[in-house]
Order: sequence, then structure tokens, then C-alpha cells
Amino acid sequence: MEVKDIIARTNAFLVEEFEVAPESITPAANLKATLELDSLDYIDLVVVIESNFGFKVKPEDFQGIVTFQDFYEYVINRLEQKALV
Repeated sequence: MEVKDIIARTNAFLVEEFEVAPESITPAANLKATLELDSLDYIDLVVVIESNFGFKVKPEDFQGIVTFQDFYEYVINRLEQKALV
């Protein structure tokens, strides 16, 4: 899967799951603020990631994720790791 496809797929499920305007999701935007995430929303986000991309997410994985770009890079790296196994 190409990077642009991963980003498009990620944005599509974020828009649907968190009911945000697609134009509000930009690489530099703050993930937590844009999606208005609280602790329960993080659980929803983990479930959506796992079901869409087929890898397990640990809560500590989110500590370094601030922007959507950070989030994309996380997903891309995890998919690359999964492909190597």
C-alpha cells in the first residue's frame, strides 16, 4: 500500500468515526484538538486503527503522536514492520 493510499484511508475513517470535516485534517494539525479526543475516544481510535490496518496498538504508542503527520508516520511504520514479519 502506498503512502498516499494509507493517508487517504486513514483520513476517511477519521472523518467517519469522529465526524470532523475532511478539510480540518491536515498534516500539521493537532490530532487530539482536531478530533476532540478524550480518553474514551482514544479507545475508539485504537479499535478503528486495528480493524482497518490489522495490527495491535499499545496505549504508549500515542505518547509521541501530536500531529496528523505523526499519526500517519506511526501507521506507515507499523505497516512496514508488519510486512517484514
